Amino acid sequence: MRGERSEVSLVTGNKILFHEEDENNWATVKNHPREHHRPMSRINKNVVLALLTLTSSAFLLFQLYYYKHYLSARNGPGSSKSKGNRVGFDSTQWRAVKKFIMLTSSQNVPVFLIDPWILESINKNFEQVKNASQGPASECRFFCVPRDFTAFALQYHLWKNEDGWFRIAENMGFQCLKTESKDPRLDGIDSLSGTEIPLHYICKLATHAIHLVVFHERSGNYLWHGHLRLKGHMDRKFVPFRKLQFGRYPGAFDRPDLQQVTVDGVDMLIPKDPGRFLEELPHSRFIECRYKEARAFLQQYIDDNTVEAMVFRKRAKELLQLAAKTLKELGVPFWLSSGTCLGWYRQCGIIPYSKDVDLGIFIQDYKPDIILAFQEAGLPLKHKFGKVEDSLELSFQGENDVKLDIFFFYEETDHMWNGGTQARTGKKFKYLFPKFTLCWTEFVDIKVHVPCETVDYIEANYGNTWKIPVKTWDWKSSPPNVQPNGIWPISEWDEVIQLY
Repeated sequence: MRGERSEVSLVTGNKILFHEEDENNWATVKNHPREHHRPMSRINKNVVLALLTLTSSAFLLFQLYYYKHYLSARNGPGSSKSKGNRVGFDSTQWRAVKKFIMLTSSQNVPVFLIDPWILESINKNFEQVKNASQGPASECRFFCVPRDFTAFALQYHLWKNEDGWFRIAENMGFQCLKTESKDPRLDGIDSLSGTEIPLHYICKLATHAIHLVVFHERSGNYLWHGHLRLKGHMDRKFVPFRKLQFGRYPGAFDRPDLQQVTVDGVDMLIPKDPGRFLEELPHSRFIECRYKEARAFLQQYIDDNTVEAMVFRKRAKELLQLAAKTLKELGVPFWLSSGTCLGWYRQCGIIPYSKDVDLGIFIQDYKPDIILAFQEAGLPLKHKFGKVEDSLELSFQGENDVKLDIFFFYEETDHMWNGGTQARTGKKFKYLFPKFTLCWTEFVDIKVHVPCETVDYIEANYGNTWKIPVKTWDWKSSPPNVQPNGIWPISEWDEVIQLY
């Protein structure tokens, strides 16, 4: 065929006919007598090319083997990455976070990271994260793990252009869902109780969603977020809502100090003490005062607005605030107990005829310097009953006969209890409660704990008629959960019965 080169030779006697470039040019060549002793002339050219290819491939494989098993081992696993190589930065999650931070930064929206999983990873590698903030990131370690959500928070009072931000987010490709609810801070004011506030934003980009939790300021100088409830018209398949780590219930947090760091090449704000924020998270559940029920109670049972009652409420409020401040400085958690807890739950206020403030503390949280701390705060010890191992109770004298009673609770297998002691006889009493956990609430303008299982706690102490005011109360016989618990040996009276 024309244009093809034939590699076939024909040998005839002393002559060789061969085919060159042009198939029409045939030549007769006289064979040299020594040609028979030169084998290279007879080697097929395809064989030569094959040998060259094989040799080159073998050399290339040797180079790869040598590099992998000798140079990489000597220089370390990181030496195979060229300078500036960015590993993992093509993930959907990282792109969504990066775009979200660009959006909020351009609109001066000061969001901060609260995602528990990422904060925990940062907290474990905090020094490394701080050092990474000084140079470009080479590997995506935190935002490139496949997950459905990344959680950020925003302090609402710092948000100046909510509507504009929402529109820009959608223009940037985010699909956003917004949830609102009535402002619980206004529930006590009939004319304002219908005002709605934003609680949560879910902004989805491709398959990853940003959960923006909106924090609101409360009067106790703490931050609060609401429950995420979907209204009837909302798409329940928009994202896997059950996987959200915020919004299953309202939550309360101390106001965190913030710092800027660079995480996976993205500048953002995080809590200055990530560990402290993570410690708060499991215990952040918040319960509102029941204003509607409180109004109904006060309409049925006219509130005591005498000067004496108003003075007592004021002094009891100040005493509770001072006690809360003192215990917080000691690092001792506490909750509203007995009549103080009943007043909060039933009427959102202090019961004027109770004449004291009642707090509960788990015995494992007792600290020996608690008495000294209260005395230094201006609250002298009035009496001390029991001992740390059994039925401890402390009472401090506030202003004008307003007393602070602290009951220490002991945990058993299936219940909890606190003790009581009659000073005159040395008789011991035990008050049984079903097991309970602690939630936050707001009372007298401070953030305080109450039992989450509030009704069970109150009914154990006051029975199922707790909605009816009872002004005559005998602590030794009136509570339905009280039972005799023996008597202190006379030899221990000096230790377990101390009056001041």
